[in-house]
Amino acid sequence: MRITRRELFVLPAAGALAAAPSLIRYVRFLRGKTAAYGILDGETIRELRGSPFASPQPTGAVHKLSDVKLLYPCQPRKILAMALNYRSHLGDRQPPSRPELFWKPVSALQNPGDPIVIPPDARNVHCEGELVLVIGRRVRNATTEQAREAIFGVTCGNDVSERDWQKGDIQWWRAKGADTFAPVGPVIACGLDYGKLMLRTRLNGETIQEQSTADLIFDGPAIVRFASRYVTLEPGDLIFTGTPGTTRAMKPGDVVEVEIEGIGVLRNPVVAG
Repeated sequence: MRITRRELFVLPAAGALAAAPSLIRYVRFLRGKTAAYGILDGETIRELRGSPFASPQPTGAVHKLSDVKLLYPCQPRKILAMALNYRSHLGDRQPPSRPELFWKPVSALQNPGDPIVIPPDARNVHCEGELVLVIGRRVRNATTEQAREAIFGVTCGNDVSERDWQKGDIQWWRAKGADTFAPVGPVIACGLDYGKLMLRTRLNGETIQEQSTADLIFDGPAIVRFASRYVTLEPGDLIFTGTPGTTRAMKPGDVVEVEIEGIGVLRNPVVAG
């Protein structure tokens, strides 16, 4: 199934824009052989010099969205991810008393529209739609307010997971970290109230997850505050905030979409490795 660039995202309704007049969407894109950051404005991208985290300046170049390839929207040094952060995902387990975090390698990142590749010996690969926090400043031992200020924006993520490996391996290094197991994008949205956004995951058009980020057990500032006690967070670092409800296995030929209100749609086909 071919995915067009225009299908990689949907703009919010006019009412959503009115409610968030300061909303800015940053993208990272490829034009020819050159990668750059820009601000998405309708069907055009205003190119920036430098990253969104370091006072970027407009270059004056403007590109049609249809003329570029969108990439995962930043280049993190590290990726953290939350486990067990929606009660709907816990089953009969007790809610955790503190944020439960794990690592995903940066080599697992995948672009919007590019395929999730199922390894040949994987048998039970699930999609997990998630809100992803994007860190905008260096932070260590943050207070709650400092943690809040460190969150630059949010994006969509898919915490792809091989359930059999997750249960059988000592570490989740391949279950959660195989190549292409971290699709992210299509934009970094800044200016949203990310504490109450509707998240939906669709598999071949069927909605399989649907819940508000208001139902997170630990919200964004609480996650960042806890993580920063032990790990220095840097601009561009990503934190997946957890997945709601139940998940479903994917197979080659499927298409998975993670849609978050005000951000857009992260859409990826699934192929065999």
